[in-house]
Amino acid sequence: MPQQTPELARRVVVGIDGSECSKSALKWAMTYARLTGSSVEAITTWQNPDTYVYSYGWSPGAIDTSEIAASIRKNLDAAIADVSGHLDQPVEVLARVVQGHPAEVLLEAAAGAQLLTVGSRGHGTFAGILLGSVSQHCVQHAPCPVVVIPE
Repeated sequence: MPQQTPELARRVVVGIDGSECSKSALKWAMTYARLTGSSVEAITTWQNPDTYVYSYGWSPGAIDTSEIAASIRKNLDAAIADVSGHLDQPVEVLARVVQGHPAEVLLEAAAGAQLLTVGSRGHGTFAGILLGSVSQHCVQHAPCPVVVIPE
């Protein structure tokens, strides 16, 4: 097993999708990071609509992915600012917008991290389930401990 550098071992990864549950996960991660002297890596993901298969042969056409990423980054920065405003002491937060499936991106980012933090449910469609598909996948496959913050 490769040795972790102190910087990697003191990193808390958190997935943010803009939901209130993910903001609670961010707040928990930031509080934990402050108490342990860690940094936070806040990650939001997106997927290109061109990668989806349209059942009726319709495609949205050319999409400016830089506009999508910029808009998503703006929302991520707003979530971080909102949560940071409720904390007594700031912590170092690295904000990242990554193209890809949320569970895959979070699992990759969690390699070598101290913790992976996710909300129990995001913007999924099944409101009655206890864990969303991304949090469930992360719990089952993460290379580090996972903290799931309830709604």
